Amino acid sequence: MKLFSDASEYALRAVVWLAQYPGEPKKVKEIAAGTQSPAGYLIKVLQGLMKAGILTAQRGSNGGFALKRDPATLSVYEVVQAIDPIERIRNCPLGLAAHGANLCPMHKRIDDAIASIEENFRQCTIKQMLDEPSASIPLGMKIRHHPAASND
Repeated sequence: MKLFSDASEYALRAVVWLAQYPGEPKKVKEIAAGTQSPAGYLIKVLQGLMKAGILTAQRGSNGGFALKRDPATLSVYEVVQAIDPIERIRNCPLGLAAHGANLCPMHKRIDDAIASIEENFRQCTIKQMLDEPSASIPLGMKIRHHPAASND
């Protein structure tokens, strides 16, 4: 079971990667290489993020996509919701009349887990993900200095 779609994954990768280059428009090919995402699919994701007001686009030889929102206030939830919204369970997926408007215990627990993930994503900003110390560095961080990166 996947938590979210490939499109949401590519969106998060792109936003995290672009957050490392504030105010610097980057071409789709650069973003695709930096995020290990397919350029043909990524362009659609970037356009969706632009439509949601998360990215800005500039035409021309010096153009490209750049992060429009402040990474300190942009949540993971907002990025995911802009591309492929998290779906909550509102009624019985099996269509059982006996359940009516109530979820059975199994679907209630699944929805509670989704709610917990949703809340975690709401509370986590893009800046927090970049600043969080980790043995694994985010995509593209080998290009830029990161406190958790080794000095090689």
